[in-house]
Amino acid sequence: MKNIEKICINTLRFLSIDMVEKAKSGHPGAPMGMAPVAYTLWQKHLRYDSSNPGWPDRDRFVLSAGHASALLYALLHVYGYNMPVEELKKFRQLGSKTPGHPERDVESGIETTTGPLGQGFANAVGMALAEKWLAGHYNQPGHEIINHYTWVLASDGDMMEGVCSEAASLAGALALGKLICIYDDNEISIEGSTDKTFTEDVGARFSAYGWRVIGPVDGNDIEQIDTALNTAKQETDRPAIIICKTCIGYGSPNKCGKASAHGEPLGADEAELTRNNLNWGYPPFVVPGEAASHFKKSTDRGKQAYSAWCKKYEQYKAVFPEEADQFDLALEGRLPGGWDQGMGSLLEGITKPVATREVSGVVLNEIAKNIRNLAGGSADLAPSTKTILTEKGHFGPQDYAGNNIHFGVREHSMGAVANGISLHGGIIPYTATFLIFYDYMRPPVRLAAMMGLGVVFLFTHDSIGLGEDGPTHQPVEQIMGLRLVPGLVTLRPADAAETVGAWKIAMNRRHSPTAIVLTRQKLPLIERSGQFDIDLVARGAYIVREWGLKPEIIIIATGSEVQLAISAGINLKEKGVNARVVSMPSWELFDEQEKSYRQMILPPEVKARISVEAGRTTGWQRYIGEDGLAIGVDRFGVSAPWQMAYGYLGLTVERIVDEALRLLGR
Repeated sequence: MKNIEKICINTLRFLSIDMVEKAKSGHPGAPMGMAPVAYTLWQKHLRYDSSNPGWPDRDRFVLSAGHASALLYALLHVYGYNMPVEELKKFRQLGSKTPGHPERDVESGIETTTGPLGQGFANAVGMALAEKWLAGHYNQPGHEIINHYTWVLASDGDMMEGVCSEAASLAGALALGKLICIYDDNEISIEGSTDKTFTEDVGARFSAYGWRVIGPVDGNDIEQIDTALNTAKQETDRPAIIICKTCIGYGSPNKCGKASAHGEPLGADEAELTRNNLNWGYPPFVVPGEAASHFKKSTDRGKQAYSAWCKKYEQYKAVFPEEADQFDLALEGRLPGGWDQGMGSLLEGITKPVATREVSGVVLNEIAKNIRNLAGGSADLAPSTKTILTEKGHFGPQDYAGNNIHFGVREHSMGAVANGISLHGGIIPYTATFLIFYDYMRPPVRLAAMMGLGVVFLFTHDSIGLGEDGPTHQPVEQIMGLRLVPGLVTLRPADAAETVGAWKIAMNRRHSPTAIVLTRQKLPLIERSGQFDIDLVARGAYIVREWGLKPEIIIIATGSEVQLAISAGINLKEKGVNARVVSMPSWELFDEQEKSYRQMILPPEVKARISVEAGRTTGWQRYIGEDGLAIGVDRFGVSAPWQMAYGYLGLTVERIVDEALRLLGR
């Protein structure tokens, strides 16, 4: 190893140590051990331009081991991104660009939010998938505008998480050959040596998934590392994993190779001993001049690569102007003009009850006619979730331009891979599964909301309406779980018209995720009072039916229960009671409306209110008040035909009427 290389590697080590020491918290061990690998990748292989961080054809680098964030911030600092030393000194402090775990900030070079182990790895699979899809759609003979790698640095902890296994299996099946994982095999976790719980042969596991396995290599030998990285890039028929044997806390006389180096500062004394051990005579947060000059060689190479790509793209635009316009539109996250024309006409001819999942499938295919970069699929449930795009092809080694993505029975990684697709840019991803299996994908849905990703999450089979499938498959608490996620809009449409409106909302939300919750059972097209426009769904709640000028009671419902509420309103009118029925497909959208609209829909003076939803009643008090009644399912369901299940669990017109009369003292 050349002396300048030692200086650069130790620069990364000590910037990481200094950040953790100043913050008095953090994870110094992994950055110290992985600094040679990170240096070799960024200095010699990674394709980036820090002055143009959003370059579409850049390599993506994902730090799945997000606890090693200090290493990422050090890399971004020395390689010219918007990460000044002042931010390094504010590591893990309020308002800094250097939080405890990386948070997506493309302008600063942070591709995704990581920390929950395994999520970053699965995001990287999604990014590599997006690269394949965009190349399949836009590259032309002699004009290759998409051709880059996705690199992911993963830890022992990542490898232990199930989502990593799910995503790795999918990547192997799809032959995502430009995905390269660098595995930091330091054999240490928080509780000590990994031989307590993690004794498997990771290389053999990944080989079985269909990956190329390189190594083990000495993670402190940059020649071995460089050779491994070159080998990984030379063959692109399969994804590759490079196993790097490292020593956590490298350079620390008393903590190298020990769990104490993982998640706490070295301490002032040990940090000083480490400086002496590695002959580092510089004060904290200093980048030596010779190191800065050497790092600049990599940034200059990146600028040249970006400039060459821009020239190539100009040539592409001259020859393929229509494709270039579509490419620009997709990368900017914009929708083509008139994309929603004809959506209203989808309701024409609907005279019989139809499940909202069926309507969703029709709408999805109509949208795909106008938006060519809409792609997605289900967790092996497409025939049930109605999410196949007809005549759009199936993504895989035989056709990387196909829009139908088969995720397999892998809800957790499906969500995280979809996030990675969205993070990469250029594709609008959707996923689908049964609502009950939302429990398997809570982490990626949460992260999609945290990062502001425009993923569309479809959940069908939304309630005890599953009937005979029984309580294991009947969601009761999941809808509330979705509503609890900040930044996520959840829509539970009541019929075909609201389903069309829900999709229109989801497609317009390019910077935040949407969950659309759909029925298996058939629902009639609702007969509404007055003029209805599908854009009313965007209000979150609206008056479906009412009797009389002033309501005596308001019945609020969602999804399949809106029809029950309407029938109850008709029944109440026959008994001399003027009711108002409000459909509330989205709490979040209703809460965003101006106060005057909210009070118009739910007049404060009308205290008698009932909510009706086939799920937990928790939370409905915000709309029905202390004097109102929430009718729902505060227990697990039952196995029976769905009509019988509704009756047994008290979701009936008769009960709504009886409770309304009781509230009114009649």
